[in-house]
Amino acid sequence: MKVSIITVVHNNASTIKNAIESVINQSYQNIEYIVVDGASTDGTIEIINNYKHLIAHFISEPDAGIYNAINKGIKLATGDIVGILNSDDFFCSKNIIEKVVNEFLKDNIDAVYGDVQFINPNNENKIIRYYSSKRFKPSMFKYGFMPAHPSFYAKRSFFNELGYYKETYKIGADFELLLRFLLKNNLNAKYLEMSFVTMRTGGISNRSYKSNLLLNKEILQACRENNVKTNLINIYS
Repeated sequence: MKVSIITVVHNNASTIKNAIESVINQSYQNIEYIVVDGASTDGTIEIINNYKHLIAHFISEPDAGIYNAINKGIKLATGDIVGILNSDDFFCSKNIIEKVVNEFLKDNIDAVYGDVQFINPNNENKIIRYYSSKRFKPSMFKYGFMPAHPSFYAKRSFFNELGYYKETYKIGADFELLLRFLLKNNLNAKYLEMSFVTMRTGGISNRSYKSNLLLNKEILQACRENNVKTNLINIYS
């Protein structure tokens, strides 16, 4: 079973090496690694070129945003299942993909998801937040709750069948896609009780506050587009 892993990046020379090595050092060997760069100018491309012989597809060109870049990667993918690793992130261990594949092989499932953990970029040994998807049920989408997107792996065929990330969204297309896949189309998904990915985070800022407002607005939009009855009171709760 081939796994396509997609990393999109733009001007992230400080962490892209860590992300790439996290993929190429996985114990599972049948990985198709795809890196989509948005025409970086800070040295990111030079770092990626050092690993080019281990990357199945690498493109560097201007894009129309992160979801446009992710969709480019998915359309290049030839794997049986598809997952995404952000350029700021890295896998929690070397056998994450092996465990994911084992679940697909032993059960008749369409997708898997699990947990993620967050670290302070200035102290990568300290976990400051843990996002658990254990309590998630598809009915919880109306409250703005979704499984951890960086832990989501699905059969590639469903992207062709059900559609890609909607590029009209600024930051909420991952929520909309998960809602569309797991609730509207009722994919058979399995929760794995483990942390897939370590994510770097920063402090609270005015920009993050504005991002939360936009995200909640797009969550409401996603619910309406997929005929899920909710309102901002439910989402903020």
